[in-house]
Amino acid sequence: MKQYNAKNIRNVAFVGHSGTGKTSLAEAMLFLSGASDRLGRIADGTTVCDFDTEEIKRKASVSMSVAPFEWKNTKINILDTPGLFDFSGGVSEGIRAAGSAVITVSGKAGVSVGAEKGFNVASKKGIAKIFFVNEMDNENADFYKVFEELKSKFGPMVCPLVVPYVENRQVQSYINLVEYKAYSYKDGESTQISMPEMGHRLEGLRTAMNEAVAETSEELMEKYFSGEEFTPDELINGLASGVRKGEIAPVFCGSAYTLEGVDQLMNGLIWLAPYAETMVGETATDKDGNEVELSVDENAPTAAIVFKTIVDPFVGKLLYFKVISGTVSSDTTLVNMRTGATEKIGKLFLVRGKKQVEVPLICAGDIGAVSKLASTNTGDTLCAASRQVILTGIKFELPNLSMAVQAKNKADEEKISIGLSRLMEEDPTIGYVHNHETHERVLSGLGEQHLDVVISKLKSKFGADVTLEVPKVPYRETISKKVKVQGRHKKQSGGHGQFGDVWIEFEPGDNEELDFNETVFGGSVPKNFFPAVEKGLQEASAKGTLAGFPMVGLKATLYDGSYHPVDSSEMAFKLAAHVAYKAGIPQANPVLLEPVGSLKAYVPNDNTGDIMGDINKRRGRVLGMAPSEEDNLTCVEAEVPMAEMGDFSTMVRSLTQGRGYFRFEFARYEEAPQPVAQKVIEANKTDDEG
Repeated sequence: MKQYNAKNIRNVAFVGHSGTGKTSLAEAMLFLSGASDRLGRIADGTTVCDFDTEEIKRKASVSMSVAPFEWKNTKINILDTPGLFDFSGGVSEGIRAAGSAVITVSGKAGVSVGAEKGFNVASKKGIAKIFFVNEMDNENADFYKVFEELKSKFGPMVCPLVVPYVENRQVQSYINLVEYKAYSYKDGESTQISMPEMGHRLEGLRTAMNEAVAETSEELMEKYFSGEEFTPDELINGLASGVRKGEIAPVFCGSAYTLEGVDQLMNGLIWLAPYAETMVGETATDKDGNEVELSVDENAPTAAIVFKTIVDPFVGKLLYFKVISGTVSSDTTLVNMRTGATEKIGKLFLVRGKKQVEVPLICAGDIGAVSKLASTNTGDTLCAASRQVILTGIKFELPNLSMAVQAKNKADEEKISIGLSRLMEEDPTIGYVHNHETHERVLSGLGEQHLDVVISKLKSKFGADVTLEVPKVPYRETISKKVKVQGRHKKQSGGHGQFGDVWIEFEPGDNEELDFNETVFGGSVPKNFFPAVEKGLQEASAKGTLAGFPMVGLKATLYDGSYHPVDSSEMAFKLAAHVAYKAGIPQANPVLLEPVGSLKAYVPNDNTGDIMGDINKRRGRVLGMAPSEEDNLTCVEAEVPMAEMGDFSTMVRSLTQGRGYFRFEFARYEEAPQPVAQKVIEANKTDDEG
């Protein structure tokens, strides 16, 4: 592939609901352009973009892939993103590197949640949006119904450019409204035919297009209202200007499976999608936090953003990056602005699916890959030392479903942490912690399918065979009344014996840690044994007497005792403190505390009642509602016991059809209701030894 400059490069993310044909559309474009010599099929596992073994097995994209092709002296970098919501990290990566988004919509299923999400994420990034209504070869497809849905959902910016002529539920030809020409297709090849008779419908569609163009400038608006026809140049320039400003979202249609209409979209991307040079670079910040405007200029100092990482246990890391400014060449040195370290650039690649082609340089506006940069990760800025700037990183969705990871074999224990740390470099939406309190490894992700893929990769890439279980809840115990008890340890076994005797007052305290005091009078317990008593109580309070959970909010005061001048020792007083603890805590009305979290659930306005009902079923307290910054979403704020939140993420997704999301974080501990406490105590019965 020859070197292109920024003016002839288009970076296009394919977004939309799962199953609407993003990967098939990419495959069709690669085939029509000659970048691929065969038309791969998802069902056969032969597509360029879905090359991962997990994708072939599941017949769905689970990560973002890059696939460049050349069309009419233009390079188009496809960024094919997953449609399954569990893999939204791939959408974040693709959108970060894109200058426009093609939103695929099913011609039979219509506008789905994935299309809404794709539109919203492209709008937030401020990039152009183009719709492609796919599956027009299906007899149940209805373009005009879908088009009305698009207008209803996204407003007057939706503008028809290519529409089908349908007879007997079969598309006979496709009409390009800009050219005002009709095309029929056979084996992906288009032939211009005479314009079919469509009556008022065609005129209505042309009017909709002209109105959209008129909105792009006052001059065109005046011409439109005076009744004059737009010239072809005015139409094309008006549309291109509107699309690049985000004022027009053009609609194309066709079938990725039969290749119909795909060339029209490819042509449309060339004259509508913003080319890299027009993206006006980006606003970065320097080391002092001042804003710096970067231009897409290959002669300027280099600045590039790393937007994706692939980890291979044998080859190492492959980093995908987009050059915002300057040029990245082999054997140059760049600064990683996160770590401050310099990185020597080795081999550079153009990537198409899993295929890598070595190249000497990647210029401004283009996308490439580099290997063997040990300390660089997704979201990092690489730049020239002469102009050190930080580019905007990537905001990923936070993981919200947690499961405990258990190794099937003891030998796999070490592999788990190593494997997961590598997979987290590849996928920033994975969370992983070793909970030292519950002695569990807790893996977090965006949903059940996400975690399923993670453990599958853990086995195939790193040889760790694991199962997932519901994680334990880290309960606590405390006391609710004051008691005074004696703890006496006496043992005689020939020679020196062991003797320690303490009187301790236990009462509720304010600190999580043990609050130890002493008020011993007259030397009944020598001062040098005080630390041993405190240590004994600290050790004992690691396990409560109800169910073995750590004791918190405990104040202990050593106020009396006795000792033996020969047999008393630090160990004896430590053991005496243990005895006092075990005797006193059960008398002090011990209670079980459960962790309660603060919940913010963002759901469509129509779902707020259902969400509040579900929160109540989970023993939660709804605190209030507030409008969200996002359209048609309401934030429901509540406090919910963490033990009840296990399947909340699945419920939210199901109830809101994937539109809703939530944030949940630990807030505090509260006394668990008696029935709940009883269940936990029964399940965690511990013996009283030790």
